[in-house]
Amino acid sequence: MTVLIAFVLALAAIMLMYFFIIRPWHLHWGATRDELMLSLPGDGLVDDPDFNATRGISIDAKPEDIWKWIIQIGSKRAGWYSIDWMDNGGIRSSDTILPEFQRIEVGQFIPFTPDQKNGMWVKEFKEFEYILWVDKTGKATWLWYIYQSDKGSSRLITRLRTKYVWKGVWIIYYLLYDFGDIIMMRNCLRGIKERAEKLKLTD
Repeated sequence: MTVLIAFVLALAAIMLMYFFIIRPWHLHWGATRDELMLSLPGDGLVDDPDFNATRGISIDAKPEDIWKWIIQIGSKRAGWYSIDWMDNGGIRSSDTILPEFQRIEVGQFIPFTPDQKNGMWVKEFKEFEYILWVDKTGKATWLWYIYQSDKGSSRLITRLRTKYVWKGVWIIYYLLYDFGDIIMMRNCLRGIKERAEKLKLTD
């Protein structure tokens, strides 16, 4: 019984640390105060989201060069530039621009899993500025937004808004999704930065 109580207390401490310290930090990783306040495409599509994350990173490259890396993202496409064994079925993310995936259109499906069964759809986009993805249930949006900063570099902002389904096995799924996103998105943004800046050096 003592071991069980100790385990429960330790688990409770971990959960409190996650929800009150780690989660607030990773929901806004890399984003400035002004970027958190920006009104961006898709903000009104998901009411009262349980997961509302705005992240940002500075990239020493032009928006049109960053754009090339974003529009080819996806499973069995260029990958996610993150931890491939975790989010890309063990397939290495591309380190090059892939011409076959340099096309984008409204309604295009972006696969998230190797079986191509899960993903989001392109809701709208403005070339070299933003792409908005949505899920088929209207419970999630994912925005990629690029703008030129006053320091000469570009800023890449990603905003993910999701309404969780708090029933059945979905509870486990969303808890894993919530925690796993910390690792995936930070690495993804850094992966895009590394590739875009390396491409600039070779031009």
